[in-house]
Amino acid sequence: MKPHAIEPMSAMVLAAGLGLRMRPLTDHQPKPMIDVAGRALIDWALARIADAGVDNAVVNLHYLGDQIQAHLKNRTQPSISFSPEDPVLETGGGIEQALAQLGPAPFFVCNSDGLWLDGEQNALTRLASLWDDDAMDGVLLLHDPNRAMGYDGPGDFCIASDGALTRRVDDPENKAYVFTGVQLLHPRLFTGAPGGAYSLNVLYDRALSAGRLYGLVHDGAWFHVGTPQARDDTEAWLIKHGHGLQA
Repeated sequence: MKPHAIEPMSAMVLAAGLGLRMRPLTDHQPKPMIDVAGRALIDWALARIADAGVDNAVVNLHYLGDQIQAHLKNRTQPSISFSPEDPVLETGGGIEQALAQLGPAPFFVCNSDGLWLDGEQNALTRLASLWDDDAMDGVLLLHDPNRAMGYDGPGDFCIASDGALTRRVDDPENKAYVFTGVQLLHPRLFTGAPGGAYSLNVLYDRALSAGRLYGLVHDGAWFHVGTPQARDDTEAWLIKHGHGLQA
């Protein structure tokens, strides 16, 4: 497999969830607007996107989406467009609806509740440098579950030496990694997609069967900010390590 580096110009931030596990913090604000160390969750993601040189970002909206829209109306790096959903379309359907705004080339997708810090290189740039258009429909950023803050699961994917992914199996000899919610996808992944509301896992399974889903292990910090306690723990860590406010 011979990588062909690309420079994606579009990204999508998934921000349409209901944030039920974040209650009571989400009783009157959407989850992406929750403050962590002086910055809204969605701004942490958009800062990393801007650092990667991406020009345009699409943000999907549903629960209290007007607050997100008002918060981002003056942002220019990256420039923002919106994709409202009613009803909510889940991860797969939400991206499929926004494809026309994302363009024909590979694009980044980030969950708004997955806060990450770059390692030696921008994580999105690392994903792009791995891209091989002949072999891939998607590249997922993975993380060691033992080093992930706010996550206590067994992991999601196993990764081969060439980066090819398989679903996690209960085998201690085959280490599993957690998917961070950060990824690089080609629009062709959505060819023949079911439409309506559906999970990206439907398309991942199809790409896995075809051997066209790859991964990369993140070399920086990653935080799953899924509950109020995880928010507090993440904020404390960021401030302690000098990443609050000015990060």
